[in-house]
Order: sequence, then C-alpha cells, then structure tokens
Amino acid sequence: MRAPEVRREALILLAGTVWSAVGVALVIVAMGWILTIRQSRVIPVGVGIAAGVAIHRFGFSRLAAVNLGRIRAQSPGKEKVCLFAFQNWRSYLMIVVMMTMGYALRHSPVPKIYLSPIYLAIGLALLFSSFRYYQAIH
Repeated sequence: MRAPEVRREALILLAGTVWSAVGVALVIVAMGWILTIRQSRVIPVGVGIAAGVAIHRFGFSRLAAVNLGRIRAQSPGKEKVCLFAFQNWRSYLMIVVMMTMGYALRHSPVPKIYLSPIYLAIGLALLFSSFRYYQAIH
C-alpha cells in the first residue's frame, strides 16, 4: 500500500492551514480564559504576545523553514510527494507530547490566568509562523 501523495503546493498549503488552525484555536482558548479574569488583563496578554513573538522568531519560524526545505527536497523529479512529509517523525512525536501536555495543563489545578499566556504565546507563534508556508506557495 502506498502513502497518499499530493502536489508540493498543496502540501505547503495544508501545512500552513494546519498551523494556522491550531494557532487560532489556542488563541481563542487563551482569550476565553483571559476574558474571565477580573483583575488587569494587561500582564497575561502582554506576556503571551511577547513570548509568542519570541517563539515565532527563534523557534517555529525556523521549524517552518526546515519543513519547507524537506517538502522541496522530497522525491526529486516527481510532481507529487507524501502527504505526511511536511513534518519529520520527530516533529510528529513533539506534537503528541505538546498535545498531551496541553491536555494535562488544561485539566490541572493550575489557574487559567497562568495558563493563558502560554496558550496565547504558542497560538500566536504558530499563527505567525504559518505565514511562511503561504509565502512559499508559487
């Protein structure tokens, strides 16, 4: 049985869409928590935005560039590449770990005021970094 294949442009679009969708979902969750805070919202929002920009700049943006390089290098001379090629196997493992940690944190006794900047930061970093994929589509 062969792995499903798609055109490179479609894979790049899919990768960007997944990163954007997860980013938006995390921002929505974080903002929902932030809106329930009775005290000042400036600190959790400010910390989340600052951390999100840093994570984007020094982490996810570079990861997106590596993923784009992998997509471009897949199956030289062929028009289509494996649907799952936009991440390497370690990245898929990292995704599982991050989802597990997110679930554990969401269901932990840690107050949402402390979790909201984390969710906001990761969400914004994913969203900002997803634009690298869209820019790479020719």
